[in-house]
Amino acid sequence: MATRKTKRRLITAAALPLALAATMATLPGSANAISTDVVISAVYGGGGNSGAAFKNDFIELANVTGSPIDVSTWSIQYASAAGVVFQMTSLIGSIPAHGRYLIQQAAGAGGALTLPTPDAVGTVPMSATSGVVALRTSQFPLVGCGTACATAPDVKDLIGYGATANVETLAAPGLTNTTANARSGALVDTDNNAADFSSGVPKATNTAGTTVSAADPDPGPGDPTPGPLRIHDIQGSGRISPVVGQNVTNVPGIVTAVRVTGSARGFWFQDPSADADPLTSEGLFVFTGTTTPTVAIGDSVLATGRVTEFRPSTGAQSLTEIGGTVTYTKLTGGNTLPAAIPVALPDPYTKTGALEAQPLEPGSYTLDWYEVHEGMRVTVAQSARLVSPANDFNELWVTLKPGQNPTPRGGTIYQSYDDQNSGRLLIQALTGAPEANVGDTLAGGTVGVIDYQNFGGYALIATTLGAVTDNGLKRQKVLPPKKAGDLSVATYNVENLAATNPAAKFARLAQAVVTNLGSPDILALEEIQDNNGAVNNGVVAADQTVALFIAAITTAGGPAYDWRSVDPADGTDGGEPGGNIRQVFLFNPARVTFVDRPGGDATTAVTVLRERPTSNQVSLSVSPGRINPGSAAWSSSRKPLVGEFLFDGNKQLFVVANHFNSKGGDYPLTSAVQPPNRVTETQRIQQASEVNAFVQDLSTKSLARARVVVLGDLNDYPFSPAVNTLTSNGTALKTLIDTLPAGERYSYVFDGNSQTLDHIMISPAIKGYSYGVVHINAEFADQASDHDPQIVRILTGCDTSPLPARCTPGSPVVDE
Repeated sequence: MATRKTKRRLITAAALPLALAATMATLPGSANAISTDVVISAVYGGGGNSGAAFKNDFIELANVTGSPIDVSTWSIQYASAAGVVFQMTSLIGSIPAHGRYLIQQAAGAGGALTLPTPDAVGTVPMSATSGVVALRTSQFPLVGCGTACATAPDVKDLIGYGATANVETLAAPGLTNTTANARSGALVDTDNNAADFSSGVPKATNTAGTTVSAADPDPGPGDPTPGPLRIHDIQGSGRISPVVGQNVTNVPGIVTAVRVTGSARGFWFQDPSADADPLTSEGLFVFTGTTTPTVAIGDSVLATGRVTEFRPSTGAQSLTEIGGTVTYTKLTGGNTLPAAIPVALPDPYTKTGALEAQPLEPGSYTLDWYEVHEGMRVTVAQSARLVSPANDFNELWVTLKPGQNPTPRGGTIYQSYDDQNSGRLLIQALTGAPEANVGDTLAGGTVGVIDYQNFGGYALIATTLGAVTDNGLKRQKVLPPKKAGDLSVATYNVENLAATNPAAKFARLAQAVVTNLGSPDILALEEIQDNNGAVNNGVVAADQTVALFIAAITTAGGPAYDWRSVDPADGTDGGEPGGNIRQVFLFNPARVTFVDRPGGDATTAVTVLRERPTSNQVSLSVSPGRINPGSAAWSSSRKPLVGEFLFDGNKQLFVVANHFNSKGGDYPLTSAVQPPNRVTETQRIQQASEVNAFVQDLSTKSLARARVVVLGDLNDYPFSPAVNTLTSNGTALKTLIDTLPAGERYSYVFDGNSQTLDHIMISPAIKGYSYGVVHINAEFADQASDHDPQIVRILTGCDTSPLPARCTPGSPVVDE
């Protein structure tokens, strides 16, 4: 049986849904805890009944860990669908690592197959249609738990199947004399019986690894006669198949696309004879796992397997497909393909609430349009502008609505949680995509099928890709300063830079610092890793990584930078395991002075000191230092780096370099519950509160005269609660990205949305400045990093009143 796996892909910025908690609160109670060691893996109650292959009922357990587990004090318990009286079978022995455990139950008068030697034997007559099975870590019968036995003491796992309310969240499929429920995929327990189990041919395995499988009573793929169901019957008129979990036999269709690489191989096929219902898709994916399908586009086939709903990530919608033990028969080849439907996306992206519980409205909502065309042939007939560069997964995003929130450089700006830019379309080329940048043009004529993928959601899998025209996007440079005394401060996420990286990466990043950023006086770097990168051996020092970078900058014609940082404690700051990423200050000692105050380390908190009780002069207790590193806000996340600098004589400047908690774990924009759940936002708000408190302390003790620059990768948007918390809604800090025109507020491109994760913010004491985002990476297929750097220039001579004309905030800093 092929096991469905998700494609690995970095996720840093996805928007996500608070409605999920409210939705789940209305469902039945879940188990005490999701089981991560032993689970119920199969249940069969039709043993010995009419038409049954096996003589006995059975229950199978699985150990999903790498160590044996003793179950000699455990029990398996069964109740009818009413779930009032449980009958108990005591277990003995243990379950081997990654092994199975078989409990034989009552026999009937029929059946020909004998189970493998059971590991425990009971005499319980189980229902062939509906019932409840509980795995308990004690040998006392369950009593008094009603229909909430999943949360009773000692219950390790529970499955309610068929017409019973005694379940984990929702019931597993009802059974027959010839079907058993088996836990799907990689034996993951989500505490939802409906999602975790599907029905199919009974198969039993014991601790010795002996397996006996019942013969499939349905006609096999060798029978050339189409079965009773068509693709539109399987897809149904909703998001979830009406026959999910059931075996289907000899489903007919014409192969429209084939995937022959990776761990999600298979083929799409489509019924050329559509039904009259516009809500039922005529296309479907047949999943063959790592086995390459032996079909070609245009083949007429009959496919047999189990209908499943593949959900690629937590919170995502699902893809209806035929999986399990898949077989197929080719009838003829070279058939005419069904006509491709032009992609026509409505303006509203989605409705709100639990989408799977609502009727489809493809004429009103983009996500509904995709769903009713899932698996079908579609075409992008007109030319379209790229709003994301092509990537290593042969993916590119285009917009079918060129006037929707455009950026001056060809992208589509992400402006709020309420506007996901419904014109975006993800295209993945099966045979490779050309190198392409934002603003390039994809010619009309792209044809393919609609799929649902990890993170990106709905995608057009292109069997024919239109030609791409290079529209000549240029990398930007910083303008020369108007006065020699202007101080430049920049932030740059250099994407997991380690001493073990190729010299070419250091050279490219260094050239950008010199050529595109104009060798800023202070440069805050995010994602500097320790000297051996992802090797997890306790090394935390990054001196070799930084030395290589500084040397590369000098070679590129830049200044001889000095640097400061604080090494994290091993394994405490998140990021790539073993990498120990942190922020680092580079500074030009010919232009600024770093004020060193000893004592800063991984666990010591920097504080603000007033020089004299009546003075507005402040200093740091340690420099460099970290903001409250013991706070739970920084659990498994980077701690802010604070440094004190002197410039233009003895003017103080406090710089806070940040890299907040990532968005990994947030639900995708296409999630099944709308608006999507931003589960990682809570920690970023806590982190913002910590930095805000530190900045407020600087302001209070300096009588609002402290010059402060807060910058870095905040992993959140200018309109987010985290950024509003950090800036006190703009009163404590000015968010400089907000000073740009609306279409220019971005430093990162994700899923076709140009968006802001990186920020520079300044305190009110900084009067004259110029600022800009320097677009050199995010819009280009050839990237040194996935982030664009930003720079602020603090203008000299702006401490007088009235301000000179040159001190007017917001003068341009970037050569367009």
